[in-house]
Amino acid sequence: MDAVLEIAGLRKSYRGRKGVRRALDGFDMVVGAGQVHGFLGPNGSGKTTTLRTLLGLIRPNGGRMALFGQEVPRHLPQVAGQLGAIVESPQFFGNFTARDTLSLLAEAGGVRRERVDAVLELVGLRDRARERVRTYSLGMKQRLAVASALLKEPRLLILDEPANGLDPGGIREMRTLMRNLAESGMTVLLSSHILGEIQLICDHVTIISAGRRVAAGSVADVLARNASASVRVRLEPGVDLIGAAAILKAKGAEVTVQTDHFVVGNAGNPAQITRILAEKEIYVSELSPVEADLESVFLELTGTGPVEGANRQVDEVGAGWGQ
Repeated sequence: MDAVLEIAGLRKSYRGRKGVRRALDGFDMVVGAGQVHGFLGPNGSGKTTTLRTLLGLIRPNGGRMALFGQEVPRHLPQVAGQLGAIVESPQFFGNFTARDTLSLLAEAGGVRRERVDAVLELVGLRDRARERVRTYSLGMKQRLAVASALLKEPRLLILDEPANGLDPGGIREMRTLMRNLAESGMTVLLSSHILGEIQLICDHVTIISAGRRVAAGSVADVLARNASASVRVRLEPGVDLIGAAAILKAKGAEVTVQTDHFVVGNAGNPAQITRILAEKEIYVSELSPVEADLESVFLELTGTGPVEGANRQVDEVGAGWGQ
């Protein structure tokens, strides 16, 4: 698959009162043609810095960037017409209507007028196009921003938090739009904090933390590489969960008790669970792996929150407990 976007060894530092802060520390990313590519990272990880640097708004300290095979920012004027982008919160004139706004942008960018109606239809604003932007909700303004980025029929669309302010119905519509754009041949780079949506929308992801890439690849591959060794255990009705969990903990298991089950986090050999409990005449009614999702993998890789049963160090030695 041809690369639409390539970043290698990107570095950006800021000097402040507390010394030098590395916003990007050798960051790498590749986005293939036709992908819906999720760009994930906690606040302050370097996502927006990466996008702003790629668009020529920030000068990097080192590294290489290319769009459509052309090195940027040197050749950015040559490739800008193939690029649509929204980075951070868009601003519009409140007294203009959506149609006025897009018509002015189309005229300034040499875009044919018919495209205005097309993008209004795409983002679901056709029926509200003659209303002033100041009357729009935050979600409607987000849709208008996406419409403005689509005017040039770009080959690559970069969106920073496009679902911000959207209700569940609007989020679903945005999801459908992203997939339809990809199916039409457009490549979409999507930055979002709604990790469940990223898992539904995107086929590939790059995860950044502290200015470095910590994971990249297809969503399925990233989940598979970071699958936990956790299992969910249910017992026969009436059995004391806390007592059963204490038996396993005494053997070295890491156990989290829930309302009607418990999770063993370092279950390198799940058969040990049934054997240990059976010795105490406690019988398991369900033993199932806890499937990793993008949110749990993200939290583990970026260290931004606890993940049930996803401690790598424990997983590595987990096969030895209970013996």
